[in-house]
Amino acid sequence: MEDYQPGDIVEIETSAGLAYVQLTHTHPSYPPVVKFLKGPFQKRPEAVTVLAREASPIAMVPLSGVLKKLGLKHARVGTVEIPRAEREFPIFRMPIRDKKGEIIYWWFWDGKGLTYTTELMQQQEKLPMREIMSAERFLDQLVADE
Repeated sequence: MEDYQPGDIVEIETSAGLAYVQLTHTHPSYPPVVKFLKGPFQKRPEAVTVLAREASPIAMVPLSGVLKKLGLKHARVGTVEIPRAEREFPIFRMPIRDKKGEIIYWWFWDGKGLTYTTELMQQQEKLPMREIMSAERFLDQLVADE
């Protein structure tokens, strides 16, 4: 099983074509953060590392384990330095619900600590959820043509 590091771009063979992710951050207590790059493609783009420049969805994914579980062929095809503006651990959001299941406030986690608010601002609605992505959801996101 390959051990990926921040900056690594991983090519994954799927039934929809070649898909790409970039490992962006690691945390001692959680799975790595991966960025889902544009794709899939029928053949490898000439400058695959350019894909990492675009803003893309991120999630916490136990990447090596998910790839093994799904039985997908994968390989490191490049390494790109994480842009300065994206080097800090990303902020994730998590709803806190009451007994009826309604959201009563939101937690925000930056990899170190928590803050909260009772009302989400428009900018906060775009933050990724603080959850570990399942293999099935990973595959769905991987082949989503965005």
